[in-house]
Amino acid sequence: MRCLFFALLALLTWPAAALELTPLLDGDVVLYRHALAPGGGDPPGFRVEDCSTQRNLSNEGRTQARQIGAALRQRLGTVAVTAVWASPWCRTRDTARLAFPDITVQAQAAFASFFQDPEREAAVLTQARQQLAAWRGPGVLVVVTHQVNITGLTGVFPASGEGVALRWTSSGAQVLGRLPSPDTGR
Repeated sequence: MRCLFFALLALLTWPAAALELTPLLDGDVVLYRHALAPGGGDPPGFRVEDCSTQRNLSNEGRTQARQIGAALRQRLGTVAVTAVWASPWCRTRDTARLAFPDITVQAQAAFASFFQDPEREAAVLTQARQQLAAWRGPGVLVVVTHQVNITGLTGVFPASGEGVALRWTSSGAQVLGRLPSPDTGR
């Protein structure tokens, strides 16, 4: 059983095709895992509406968030990020605001973490898929969310600050590649 777990983990973390092989176009989506936030999950009794009760970005995470936006803008060239959505959690909204300060971040319940509430997984992922399938642009949509959401939507297990690029087709999401986490110098 333990070998099966490690084999599955290796498949989930195996790098997908390089993003350079598939340039992003209008209507594409990049899902980012929030930047570095120490720990895992949230403390007992946390409240989504109160950032002081949650796991938040570290100083290194705030630096990483700024680097996420700069790195994506450099890769996109003439295609622009025109919309930014985030989970209602503070660490995702903060990542989005720091990465894309010129765009209003819209909190979206469809990208809320279900890590500590796994019975919500199917409903959350269904709603997220519906919203992503409806995105047509113009430009690229960035969604800052959580590892469990990205893994549930794509099968990719991203690191903090890592992005997964998608193109929605009639048959569902096509993973275009991964955007590695910016190097924060650690």
